[in-house]
Amino acid sequence: MPALFQLIQSKAEFDRQLHQFSSDPDTLSQHLFGSRPYVEGLVVEQAGQLIGFASFSPNYSTFLTQPGIYLEDLFVLPEYRTQGIGKTLLAKLAQIALDRHCGRLEWLVATWNERAIAFYQHMGATLLPDWRICRMTGEAIANLAQTYS
Repeated sequence: MPALFQLIQSKAEFDRQLHQFSSDPDTLSQHLFGSRPYVEGLVVEQAGQLIGFASFSPNYSTFLTQPGIYLEDLFVLPEYRTQGIGKTLLAKLAQIALDRHCGRLEWLVATWNERAIAFYQHMGATLLPDWRICRMTGEAIANLAQTYS
C-alpha cells in the first residue's frame, strides 16, 4: 500500500493539486479492500517497482439506462511514459467496461495537459466542450445538507 500511496501523491503533484492532497494509506486501503469498497484499481509493476495505476469506480447513466465506469486517475511515472503503459491501463479498463456491460467510460482531463488530451483523443475519446465540472467539498456539503434537515 505505501508504494501505491506514493504513486497517488506523485499524481497529485503532477496535476498541480498537491495542496488538496489529504489522503492517508490506511483510509485508502479500507476504501479499496474494506467491506464496502468505494474504488477499484489497476497497477503496473516493473522490476518490483510500482510505475503506474488507474483508479476507477462505477457510475450510472440515466440517459443510457446503463452502468458506466468513472476513471478517477490514470498515472504513469514520467520516466516510463511513451512505452504503452497508459494505453494498456486504459485498454484493460475498456475491457472491464465491456465485461460489465457499461455504456460509458468517462474521466476528466486538465485543460493544460495537452499531451494527455492528445493521447485520449488518439485512443478514441471525445472531449465534451459544453460541460463543466461541479464540485462541493467539506463545508459546502455540510451547509447544503443542513438545509435539508
